Amino acid sequence: MELLWGARTKSARGPRPALSLESIARTATDIADAEGLAAISMQRVAADLGFTKMSLYRYVASKNELLAVMIDTAVGEPPDLSAVPGWRPRLEEFARQLAEVWTRHPWLPQITLGERFMGPREVGWIESAVAALHGTGLTGRERLDAVFLLFGHMRYTQSMATAGTQPWTAGEEPGSDMTELMTRYAERFPALTAAIDGARGAPHDNGRAFGLRCLLDGLGTLIEERAAH
Repeated sequence: MELLWGARTKSARGPRPALSLESIARTATDIADAEGLAAISMQRVAADLGFTKMSLYRYVASKNELLAVMIDTAVGEPPDLSAVPGWRPRLEEFARQLAEVWTRHPWLPQITLGERFMGPREVGWIESAVAALHGTGLTGRERLDAVFLLFGHMRYTQSMATAGTQPWTAGEEPGSDMTELMTRYAERFPALTAAIDGARGAPHDNGRAFGLRCLLDGLGTLIEERAAH
């Protein structure tokens, strides 16, 4: 928490100026982007920077601290939606920018699960989404739940993009094992086979756009009901 929020006091005997917390985080992020989180270690990051592993420990005390700094670096500054008119366009723009960040850093959706300390940039993203629903008539609990559902939907559809072939994507990859299975057992799964045939050639994003539209439609209905009363 002290590291992420700037409360930790730096040692007067600090390392050479060429090394900094920002350069450590950027280098680690580049490694994760290229090779995945499994490639991240204090030794690897230090080697890429041209320093010893002990030099890194003057800035981050453990790999967990390194990962926390990586997250807050990778998410970047939260989106400013103040110029976007209306709660729905704001959340649509928010989702678009979130998808871009997670596409650049595909390890982010998984590593940001679970209870942990968040940095100011990551909290700023949540603030941006919650603020988009200000003045809609939704309660505080409902605004928080709506943002929780939005993040959950985006996280799931992002993870499905790299989850491999599923029955609902069988028609997208001719010759794949799943496609052959669905063709062979079409009579056993008639509804699924018919849906796959009907979806062939249609734009496919693992349900991200469709799910987002359904989520926002539901919120819109609730907001309209509140306004009517």
